[in-house]
Amino acid sequence: MCGFAGFLAPAGFSSQAGVDIGQQMGQAILHRGPDDGGLWHDHEAGVLFSHRRLAILDLSAAGHQPMASASGRYVIAFNGEIYNHLTIRRKLETAGRVVEWRGHSDTETLLSAIDTWGLEKTLREAVGMFAVALWDRSVRKLTLARDRMGEKPLYYGWQGSGSQRVFLFGSELKALKAHPQFTADIDRSALALQMRHNYIPAPYSIYRGISKLRPGHLLELDGRGEQALTSRPYWSLDEAVMRGRAAPFAGSDVDAVATLDKVLHEAIGQQMLSDVPLGAFLSGGIDSSTVVGIMQSISRRPVKTFTIGFSEEGMNEAVFAKDVAQHLGTEHTELYVTPGMAMDVIPRLAHLYDEPFSDSSQIPTFLVSQLARSHVTVSLSGDAGDELFGGYTRYKLVSRLWNSLERIPRPLRSLASGGIRALPVEGWNAIGKPLLALAGKNLGNVGNRAHKFAGLLAERDRMQVYRRMVSHWDEPARLVHGASEPSNYFSARGAAAADADYYDEMMLADMHTYLPDDILVKVDRAAMGVSLETRVPFLDHRVVEFAASVPLHMKVRDGQGKWLLRQVLYKYVPKEMIERPKMGFGVPIDAWLRGPLRDWAESLLDERRLQNEGYFDARAVRAKWQEHLSGVRNWQYHLWDILMFQSWLDRWHLGA
Repeated sequence: MCGFAGFLAPAGFSSQAGVDIGQQMGQAILHRGPDDGGLWHDHEAGVLFSHRRLAILDLSAAGHQPMASASGRYVIAFNGEIYNHLTIRRKLETAGRVVEWRGHSDTETLLSAIDTWGLEKTLREAVGMFAVALWDRSVRKLTLARDRMGEKPLYYGWQGSGSQRVFLFGSELKALKAHPQFTADIDRSALALQMRHNYIPAPYSIYRGISKLRPGHLLELDGRGEQALTSRPYWSLDEAVMRGRAAPFAGSDVDAVATLDKVLHEAIGQQMLSDVPLGAFLSGGIDSSTVVGIMQSISRRPVKTFTIGFSEEGMNEAVFAKDVAQHLGTEHTELYVTPGMAMDVIPRLAHLYDEPFSDSSQIPTFLVSQLARSHVTVSLSGDAGDELFGGYTRYKLVSRLWNSLERIPRPLRSLASGGIRALPVEGWNAIGKPLLALAGKNLGNVGNRAHKFAGLLAERDRMQVYRRMVSHWDEPARLVHGASEPSNYFSARGAAAADADYYDEMMLADMHTYLPDDILVKVDRAAMGVSLETRVPFLDHRVVEFAASVPLHMKVRDGQGKWLLRQVLYKYVPKEMIERPKMGFGVPIDAWLRGPLRDWAESLLDERRLQNEGYFDARAVRAKWQEHLSGVRNWQYHLWDILMFQSWLDRWHLGA
């Protein structure tokens, strides 16, 4: 795992000035690669690569980057891991290519394959997670590429003008910001997206002119910088899903369990390849327990596992993780997090994520990464099981809701929505809570639920219902001054969404949006912030493609998601040790905002400050803040979106 940055200046640059800038860009992402650093440039061609290395495979100088191919034609800056690189080496040798290997790094393997097959075929052969910057010296062409599912980040864009015009690229925005031509012009429409989703989805970034390369895409630019910045896919999730539907898995339940077990064994076995200490995150849930169970079945020694716990009732999965670890015989380490420990992380978040990001589970994710890094350099995780195998409870909830809503004509739904909203939240609470108490039920804030339901009633189709269910601010363009919410996946879904079962359509939407832009961003930045490499076996594209071929009844059965994955897990861990309600991985932000975080939040949400900065409708923000403090409604997610932007604005954008 590493990080890189660079630039292409069509007008060229002086050698020393370029080196100074390249060193500054590399220094900005030192945490991604503390073991080694390197620069390569051709000032006449106007191109420079800066690289930081976290040595995982081949710890010797033979793995130094940027690296030139044996032919001298290509130079690469590479971030990630190619898990099947030894297989690729054998293929090259079997095909008669004579290679005098300098070491055993996957970067050298990748370059040799590019020399032989070209970049696009090499990417299709590669199993792994990666971001790549490749310079072709023979034709003066720069190519950027990103792995299929978006595990590794890659930003890019033009900055400056005239003879100072420069194309910047890198693993994190902080590297781009180190270039003197970076303008740091905030994109208010991208900010509106963050208010809706708690993240900024690709291809957008918080800055105008800077984009994120989409997963599974590559982008080519000639040395003159005259080509349009239009990326193209070398692998398509939609196509993989459609192939799976066209040729679904036809075996029995037993066959499906055996096949998934085999595919996961291959993926996890390859991801356990490392020249440095390796372990795994273990929450005690289905996904991480499956990964660790298979790891332990492969390993000759106890696998190192890590979890964090909370003292708050209903939020602590550490006890379950400990049971699983003891059953599997892992070398388990746990840390119980105090509110003070968690809140100490908050000032670091803006720098860690370097654009506004407000999934509050970023806090425990950082803490478990920090815990793991004190013992290992690589950690496997169980992310993506929910998206691939239908695990989120919201899929069941929204599916049932839509089955009821679609029976009601849309005009009647809109009328009912308006009627519900006509009664304030307090009114619904005054009426609903006593009635529910008589029935022996307590649904918390009845009014909040009623108004949320009213919003769902007004939506025109099932994916807009799902979009609202996973949204924070429903009309963010009204909240953010000068914003118009740009189109994204929900407004321009691909062919794979057509004629899909509702469950499948929701899972696909999450794989395009929530997974790469929230989950994987959260894990990458938190882990790399402490120089820890994370690997996600469920995102091996062979696992993804097999999951796409599995019929829905093998994923969701008797109203329960992840049926097939559960059957694999039960081969390693007893069913009774796993079956319990899903807790998630959060912290009690709602209570903290009313308690120990109140002064911090108040300073960032000060009405005069909000008005002077000019990004948000100060009245709307203050109204939610006052309602939250009073306990009338729980606005923790909406407020955390604002607070993470405000903190970012203070501590990172403005350089405080």
